[in-house]
Amino acid sequence: MKKPRIREKHRAFLEHIKQEKSTFYIYLILRALVILVMIAQFFNRNYENVFLCILTLLLLIMPSVIEMNFRIDLPNTFEIIIMLFIFAAEILGEIQKYYIIFPFWDTMLHTLNGFLAAALGFSLVDILNRTERVSFKLSPFFMAMVAFCFSMTIGVMWEFFEFGMDTFFHFDMQKDTIINTISTVKLDPTGGNTPVIINDIYSVAINGKELNLGGYLDIGLIDTMKDLFVNFIGAVVFSVLGYFYIKKRGKGTVARFFIVKKSKKNKHE
Repeated sequence: MKKPRIREKHRAFLEHIKQEKSTFYIYLILRALVILVMIAQFFNRNYENVFLCILTLLLLIMPSVIEMNFRIDLPNTFEIIIMLFIFAAEILGEIQKYYIIFPFWDTMLHTLNGFLAAALGFSLVDILNRTERVSFKLSPFFMAMVAFCFSMTIGVMWEFFEFGMDTFFHFDMQKDTIINTISTVKLDPTGGNTPVIINDIYSVAINGKELNLGGYLDIGLIDTMKDLFVNFIGAVVFSVLGYFYIKKRGKGTVARFFIVKKSKKNKHE
């Protein structure tokens, strides 16, 4: 009984995603690339990366699955960017080591995450505002504020996740930063609360062994704050766009390419 249901759901998924050719073609290209990477990682015995590829394949179908199950319409631009975001984060970032090769890669993705999360939060409120059963209507300003707060909450929760993975599983998701100046009260000779500033740090000692790292090794704080700051920028940008979207009701704005709408019926029906 389960196999026919799985086949039926898979067929419904394909019929659904085929309705938008651009989205379908992007999905096929990304899926093929992920499968090729997965095969290569399997033969290289990088089984952790094989798992990441499987996870990526599942994540790529999630936008369409959510559309079908929750009866919503994701704009093509929004859906394509989400799929590209997943591929850039998991395949390029993790497996191809773009996070290490390109210092801006993580920053770019966190900025985009802030933008997309704000779009999602804004869409949820917009759907409620359009629902007759809901007794309240938020002004454009408050809708923008909700979108901003929603995006920042998602960003904070992700940083909690990174911190948890680094703490309990000894990952390094919160990448370290080399700095040359520190200011700390820990080195106050009087034991007081006066910060001591140390400049021109070029090496550190770990367990008595000096390492020439070019500076002091900050363990994740600067990376976390940078991620939250660029998330903030992405959230502010979309919140402003969303504000004018409501003011003009979708005329001549970029926001309309990212606003999720409630559909009257599933596309595959």
